[in-house]
Amino acid sequence: MTSKTAEKDTSYLPVAWEYRETIEEQISKKSEGKIFYFGEGNQIEETQGPVVGMREEKNAGVFIITANGCAVRIDRIITLFGKVGAAYDEYDAYANACMDCNGGYTKEELEED
Repeated sequence: MTSKTAEKDTSYLPVAWEYRETIEEQISKKSEGKIFYFGEGNQIEETQGPVVGMREEKNAGVFIITANGCAVRIDRIITLFGKVGAAYDEYDAYANACMDCNGGYTKEELEED
């Protein structure tokens, strides 16, 4: 993945200490794996490799930096090396959302008979 900054169109939301602690632990262990997160336009994106650092940017939020140069805002991380991230509940809500009470079918598909 090319070097880019992943952030949502909304402002940074502070995350619980557990998520920061997990990130710091993974940095110190030099763990590697996949990171899934909400990128631009709230699209699910992924990057992989070790996390080499964490930095705070004024008026932008706290970011993890991967070895490949990708910066991901920590409040947008869905999973970090298989561990639940701060945005996991938001991700899970998509799976639990009502599909307009049509069971996933379009109005036209329901009217066909």
